[in-house]
Amino acid sequence: MSELFETFKATLSPMLVMFLCMIIGFAANKMKLAPENTATVLSKLENYFLVPALIINTFMKYCTVRSVTEQYKLILYCLAALVIALAVALPLSKVFAGDDAYRRNIYKYALAFGNFSFMGNAIVPAIMGDSMLYNYMLYILPLNVAVYTWGVIILIPKGEKTQNVLKNLLNPIFVSILIGVALGLSGLAESVPSFVRQTISSCSACMGPLAMILTGFVIGSYDIGGLIKNKRVYIATFLRLIVLPTAFILLLRLLGADKNTLYLTLFAYGTPLGLNTVVFPAAYGSDTSTGASMAMISHTLCVITIPVMYALLTILF
Repeated sequence: MSELFETFKATLSPMLVMFLCMIIGFAANKMKLAPENTATVLSKLENYFLVPALIINTFMKYCTVRSVTEQYKLILYCLAALVIALAVALPLSKVFAGDDAYRRNIYKYALAFGNFSFMGNAIVPAIMGDSMLYNYMLYILPLNVAVYTWGVIILIPKGEKTQNVLKNLLNPIFVSILIGVALGLSGLAESVPSFVRQTISSCSACMGPLAMILTGFVIGSYDIGGLIKNKRVYIATFLRLIVLPTAFILLLRLLGADKNTLYLTLFAYGTPLGLNTVVFPAAYGSDTSTGASMAMISHTLCVITIPVMYALLTILF
């Protein structure tokens, strides 16, 4: 029991750091300490600079021919869990949203994808170390492909212009993966000037805290009382944070996955609901309350669920 408690405390600490950053963003919005377009600015900084910096920094350090050949199974494990996640999300979305077609799509996305990018990329190195972040990024490649194809398409309201799938994939995240892979596999990373490497490393260190400040700022735009009243969101959050990751962990264990892969599965599928269910409806003038409620409730509860599940994984497997 003492080992379980110590593991829980060690995991809780970085989660509380992320949560406090979210509170900072929330307070900045409520106290009007930042302009209204702050969320847009922070989002662009994250997507165009900080997340790409983190990806390039990680891949050029750890992506080698040997690591790719040894870790390719990670992609297959994630793909197996993703197929089941999509199979579960489609019928359950109708239970949550009934005949409201667009709200069904919100629930489809929420049940299929957690905040595996911003949140996952931040907590994996904090809990498991920088070297495991590379394995995590390999693991979530199928999730990135699914989000920027099917995920983006379902979040665009019916009647709006359908985006080109190939164009969706040619985003800063995928481009940065290609750059990082090229630098790592070719060995050219050592030829990159030290001041450039240091700049990339410094920017990558800002990704996690700023992502959570952004999350808090977006949530701060809404009335908290209204967000916590949606009972269906609590059920969806319970599925997102506990039921689905537990099911996937047990499945991959049966398939022979090692403990580190099970940890990565927890961080990929047990992370809270992301901001796309707020950003896309807002961009097209649709109701954002469901997505905002999901983001607030799940980001708050994950501070406890992730450390508890990580500690249980450490003890049981």
